[in-house]
Amino acid sequence: MMTNEDPFISTKVDSWLIKIYNGYSFGIRFFTDFSFEKLVFSEFINQCYQIGLKTLPLISLTGFVTGFVFTMQSRPSLQDFGATSWLPSLVAIAIVRALATLVTAIIAAGRVGSNIGAELGSMKVTEQIDAMEVSAVNPYNYLVINRVLATTICIPILSFYAALVALTGSFLNVYANESTNLISYLYSAFESIGFLDISSALIKAISFGFTIGMVSCYAGFHAEKGTLGVGKAANTSVVKSIFIIFILEMFIVQITNSFR
Repeated sequence: MMTNEDPFISTKVDSWLIKIYNGYSFGIRFFTDFSFEKLVFSEFINQCYQIGLKTLPLISLTGFVTGFVFTMQSRPSLQDFGATSWLPSLVAIAIVRALATLVTAIIAAGRVGSNIGAELGSMKVTEQIDAMEVSAVNPYNYLVINRVLATTICIPILSFYAALVALTGSFLNVYANESTNLISYLYSAFESIGFLDISSALIKAISFGFTIGMVSCYAGFHAEKGTLGVGKAANTSVVKSIFIIFILEMFIVQITNSFR
């Protein structure tokens, strides 16, 4: 029986399905190979330093500006309804539920994801990963597990730190305009924040951290030959990480809202 199937489209679909399978296998391998006995503690601490502490200044600035500017932009709308007293609660809800984790994940995807993708891509291009396999060192355990675990742990910590800094920026703006003291601000801000908000923010942060680490390591491990391949791996790490982060954000928000 003759078919009118376009061979070009068929090849593209097959290639796309193969990439999905390879990505799935790469991610599942983390759970099957992970054990604390195989964890290289010194490398894990180094990755936490690179991902956590070195990202802290950028997260501090971004978080403060986010809280300050969001408060400043929200004030005119609430003033029209005479509801400026709701401003701390509005800002806290927005920051804790969405902004802190999302902004932190995007910043981390741009800085951390590109670094991991470029670093592992360079090792792949220069055949250092192949050399590790020849020398009886499991490159997945050493390179991937340590980095993914570090991003999974550090991103939630950075997210809650970003929320704290953002609320500080918001308080300074409120204090400058309404002279509200810190106790009153904190009481108004956290009055509408519940356990569900904090737990959903934690789940999102863990998911975002795991996504950034896994996508970046996968892009580096599958980098093409040459310097162009290293650049493409770094770019792929950022773009795909942010894309999946937005998908996860929508998915987790839908689930969280079903419990409200």
